[in-house]
Amino acid sequence: MSKPQRRVVLVGAGGQLGKTLQALRPHSHLNSSTRLIALTREQLDISDAHAVTTVMNELCPALLINAAAYTAVDAAETDADTAFAINATGAGNLARWAAGQAADTTRLIHVSTDFVFDGSASEPYAEDAECAPLGVYGASKLAGEREILEAMPSACVLRTSWLYSEHGGNFVKTMLRLMAERDELSIVNDQIGAPTSTRSLGAVILAMAEALLGSGHSLPAGVFQWSDGGDISWYDFAEEIQRQAVNSGLLSRAITLRPIPSSAYPTPARRPAYSVMSRQRVQEALACPQTSWQAELADVIAVLSKEAGI
Repeated sequence: MSKPQRRVVLVGAGGQLGKTLQALRPHSHLNSSTRLIALTREQLDISDAHAVTTVMNELCPALLINAAAYTAVDAAETDADTAFAINATGAGNLARWAAGQAADTTRLIHVSTDFVFDGSASEPYAEDAECAPLGVYGASKLAGEREILEAMPSACVLRTSWLYSEHGGNFVKTMLRLMAERDELSIVNDQIGAPTSTRSLGAVILAMAEALLGSGHSLPAGVFQWSDGGDISWYDFAEEIQRQAVNSGLLSRAITLRPIPSSAYPTPARRPAYSVMSRQRVQEALACPQTSWQAELADVIAVLSKEAGI
């Protein structure tokens, strides 16, 4: 008699990370006895505690992956209630449900952000570095981290930065659109961070899932951090996006890119000036393949080129 399938529930399945995780699942090491159930916001609003309880009681997952988030950084400044409802209360609702199950029956992986930091550092932030978000978005994500770990100390929080993919809206796709439309762009060059492809982040999440669902539950709890490395500005990132896109034929020509300070491009929300994070705990806990941020970008440019018929 075959064993019953264990269920992994992915929340936030409609976002760029959620879509990537669904695409990566068939190629992961999660065995055939594990079934991925992907839920979009329309299928589950995690800010609704009753809905979370109802859906999770029905599905009884062995693992919850929370990729649901309010990520409109500037809009959050005037829509704090929604940001906190999803990023803090919603995250807490998932953790409280999971914590209410029998010991270690349900594990939880929650995705967070580099915006929990204030950007005053000059070397990569360690996982236990002091958090001091500058705006509502970062504050709501930090509140979510704290709600999760308070309700469920065995949970895993995975911070990431500058996330992009071939899906949805993100910096890479915005740059490609503007580079095709304009002859010149001004790009901020005094905010330093590390880009992350949803493909590499998704691979880390699935490796974490495999460790958590293994017989030994060999992954420690707490905060982890992942990016594709690098220590670059948005201007540096835009330059490489353009270089690769022109070389691939995705863009027909290069345009002028001008570096500018953040003060020349004011936004409603303040961004950390430096948000590079240490990846030490992930690297020590998991044997994840690590490639450069340029190589990860090349994979996404290749997909976009193929979709454009190039």
